[in-house]
Amino acid sequence: MNLDSIDIGVFVAYVIGLIVIALWISREDKNHERNTEDYFLAGKALPWWAIGASLIAANISAEQIIGASGSGYAIGLAIASYEWMSAITLFIVGKYLIPVFLKNQIYTMPQYLEQRFDSRVKTTLALFWLAVFIFVNLTSVLWLGGLAIETVAGVDWMVGMIFLAVLSVTYSLYGGLKAVAYTDILQVVLLVFGGLLLSYLALDTVSDGQGVLAGLGVLTEKLPGHFEMILSSDNANYKNLPGISVLIGGLWVMNIGYWGFNQYIIQRALAAKSLKEAQKGIAFAAYLKILMPIIVILPGIAAALIYPTLDKPDQAYPSMMTLMPVGIKGLIFAAFVAAIVSSLASMTNSISTIFTMDLYSKIKPNKSQHHYVNVGRLATLTSLVIALIMAQPLLGKFEQAFQYIQEFTGLFSPGITTIFLMGMFWSKTTSQGALAAAIGSAVFSVLFAVFLPELPFMDRIGIVFLMCVGLTVLVSLKTIERSENQSVNLDDVCFKTDRTYNIAAMICTALLVAFYTIWW
Repeated sequence: MNLDSIDIGVFVAYVIGLIVIALWISREDKNHERNTEDYFLAGKALPWWAIGASLIAANISAEQIIGASGSGYAIGLAIASYEWMSAITLFIVGKYLIPVFLKNQIYTMPQYLEQRFDSRVKTTLALFWLAVFIFVNLTSVLWLGGLAIETVAGVDWMVGMIFLAVLSVTYSLYGGLKAVAYTDILQVVLLVFGGLLLSYLALDTVSDGQGVLAGLGVLTEKLPGHFEMILSSDNANYKNLPGISVLIGGLWVMNIGYWGFNQYIIQRALAAKSLKEAQKGIAFAAYLKILMPIIVILPGIAAALIYPTLDKPDQAYPSMMTLMPVGIKGLIFAAFVAAIVSSLASMTNSISTIFTMDLYSKIKPNKSQHHYVNVGRLATLTSLVIALIMAQPLLGKFEQAFQYIQEFTGLFSPGITTIFLMGMFWSKTTSQGALAAAIGSAVFSVLFAVFLPELPFMDRIGIVFLMCVGLTVLVSLKTIERSENQSVNLDDVCFKTDRTYNIAAMICTALLVAFYTIWW
């Protein structure tokens, strides 16, 4: 599929508008020199609506849109568990994790680990996250984005990758997190509008012009297997979504680790003007997550009827874009690129924050704020150059890039979740126990992958997490006498949430219970 000249014009207008808005947001007060708090945490002044929109913009990218739509094509609505369970997770993060982080006034997740444990744990995890962000997250988003641009616009994948990298740098390098967060509002509006329009056209197409409700009726009648939320053990896709484990198993570990302790996600909440503002932003993001299956998964399910003979499920979303009329197609393409660019900007900003605040500032202390901001900008550029060079060698051999992301992060996510949860809520956890969890997570995961390859990935995550918790307890009890108690005091942390937040959480839970009841 190639874009018409009108579509290209719409897309160019979006790119120019995005850059102009970002530069306007990033303008400096003549009487104030930008410091690290301004650049890395948006001056700790983000309102709830910017936080919520930016959380979703950072989360939704090429691999989510193409991968989730492809899974909708192949599996069906069951893949929506990744989105809907995230909504509940966000409310848990807002109530029990964000208050601890904001009370300790941290910039980064490694900084919290240094407060709780010691510099060894901080440095180990900082280096790990830099490696993951650059060689897994950045490379995968650039690679999939480049391939998608090649499919939709007929542009060479390398040119597409360079365009995405340059665009993300153009609007984020100067303004930092503030530019990223506020432009994310535009990106999310475009993404939601484009996704809802695509879903409308898809349902209208399968019903031969009879409308959305008729289209939904056609899908449920002709593809009943695509509307089962809990897969049985004899289902061909059970290994990807292992039945009831989706609700009570490893998905919780993955979600809490991702939404609670992932720097490029949680950084928006750390930049909130207050705890209540952060919690309102998280609640807003939770409701946007409930909406996501309609935007990205439903078009994939419809594609199973409209294009039943696709070579690969991941072709579903680009194929569905051909339904769009001229002009609107350019707008949907802009929404797709918006999702990719916002994720790239979020990742590079977090890379620069961790590198500058957790590593460089310790090696070169007492430098000026301006110096550290410039180092952060240089780290952003360097990370993108490395990712551009390494994307094809790392991901070109994988049939599915999502497989590469899942397998690599799955080695360490149980350990990281263990380190933070045990460190936050069990005062006897020692540095040695934390390091044991980090190492044990990789070792246990590899052993399961080698000796029990038939074990579903999600179940493996849950089992390894429990093993890491047990290992942390054993090592901590053995080493507690040799360790200073550096546990962060929770006595002054308020976990009480206001009535609005509680009602929002209950409504969200009730909606999800209804969804799972209807499509069990």
